[in-house]
Amino acid sequence: MFEGQPKGLFALALANTGERFGYYTMLAVFALFLRANYGLSPAIAGTIYSAFLMFVYFFPLFGGMLADKFGFGKMVTTGILIMFAGYLLLSVPLGGDTFALVVMLAALLLIGFGTGLFKGNLQVMVGDLYNDPQYKDKRDAGFSIFYMAINIGALFAPTAAIKIKEYAETTLGYSSNDAYHFSFAVACASLILSIAIYYIFRSTFRHVEDTRVKGEEASGSPTNGNATAVASGEELSKEETKQRIVALCLVFAVVIFFWMAFHQNGLSLTYFADEFTANSASGLQAMCFNVWNLVAIIFIVYAGFSLFQSKTSKGKIISLIVIALAVCFLCLQYDPSGTIKVSAPIFQQFNPFYVVALTPVSMAIFGALAAKGKEPSAPRKIAYGMIVAAIAYALMAFGSLGLPMPQTEMGADGNPVAVHVADVTPNLLISVYLILTFGELLLSPMGISFVSKVAPPKYKGMMMGGWFVATAIGNQLVVVGGLLWGAVPLWLCWSVFLAVCLIAAVFMFVMMKRLEKVC
Repeated sequence: MFEGQPKGLFALALANTGERFGYYTMLAVFALFLRANYGLSPAIAGTIYSAFLMFVYFFPLFGGMLADKFGFGKMVTTGILIMFAGYLLLSVPLGGDTFALVVMLAALLLIGFGTGLFKGNLQVMVGDLYNDPQYKDKRDAGFSIFYMAINIGALFAPTAAIKIKEYAETTLGYSSNDAYHFSFAVACASLILSIAIYYIFRSTFRHVEDTRVKGEEASGSPTNGNATAVASGEELSKEETKQRIVALCLVFAVVIFFWMAFHQNGLSLTYFADEFTANSASGLQAMCFNVWNLVAIIFIVYAGFSLFQSKTSKGKIISLIVIALAVCFLCLQYDPSGTIKVSAPIFQQFNPFYVVALTPVSMAIFGALAAKGKEPSAPRKIAYGMIVAAIAYALMAFGSLGLPMPQTEMGADGNPVAVHVADVTPNLLISVYLILTFGELLLSPMGISFVSKVAPPKYKGMMMGGWFVATAIGNQLVVVGGLLWGAVPLWLCWSVFLAVCLIAAVFMFVMMKRLEKVC
């Protein structure tokens, strides 16, 4: 799956891995931090949480516009510096008064704007690596690898957030609320790593740092490896440009509802983990909550693929050794009588674990279908992704039947505190995250690949920004989970997300011919 890819892909993917590790470390505990530190209700905490996610994905629109004018590379570097300032500000423990709240909001604004300059433009650069004819058939696979790298960073984030918070409490003696800020400080260190990787390996992708469409390029004299249509001396007609933009906007409209449902992982699904899911585990189940056990499973999956795909005896032997070592590690980790504490944020590690572990499986399946000429188009994959997300929330609704309403009580500091009222098996959330990940693999990397392929060259940065605006709107709608929490029965809360995913899927299938026309 890694063969034949441009070298710049791996450099850009690793740079993004560092940034995403810091982002998801902060996000893993952010919703709980808002409620604990400021005494906010689930609805208000959800409003701030969703607004932050909205800004993170809305600002790439402006980042794309600026990159179309000043170049992608400059905006990526500027974005990292602004994000660093935001995370640094967020990592300072100032208490829970109004001043601290204002500083926190200012930090979120900086992080959102910096991410807007960094995230979308980095992905445009990845897409431009595939304008070279020798790589054009590797685009979807390349974005799957890029997406997998993002999730490697996200995989370790919940564990890092929990461990650094516990260290600040038990070893350094900080209060529970102040200890959260140490989790946020991890993001500063990860950004230093990210920018280091970017500049050390810059030579592998320097040719796509500035692929703005200049006047001479638009008239048919391309330079610097622009989009395929331009690079071949062809210019899209106004009608073709319009068709592509309309198709992209239709896709944007659909993905809004996927992200509305998917990003409940940091809000209502985390509330569910905190208040309704068993906070301890033992035996095999306990092993699921150790990130290094999950890493061992990932090694088994990849070594298994290598075993069957390797063309040499040496490669097969190495693969067998890796599998044997990973299995031995897991056997040593197993303790049939041991019980561990399960913290709510740790559930957020399962989605990135599934993404990393299942990406080669997904690529193998679609590779086999492509070889037979039966691979679904990107729009069709997106529609299937919406159906899969609906199935995840159907399972959540079924698993929540008969559960009581969320409850709160007043803490010693006078702030409301959520009450743990049930001990639902952790397997429910683990299964739901698995199903949601299937939907994500069908929708997210394929959607980004679709945008990079279909976007008119003159508006490539803006259209990638449009993808993020759609994501931003979906993230703003994440607040629905916070508003419904405690206001309606749990099964009805999950049924809302089930319904919107199904409606979006139906709309996608109705528009399928128009969408596939521009592929």
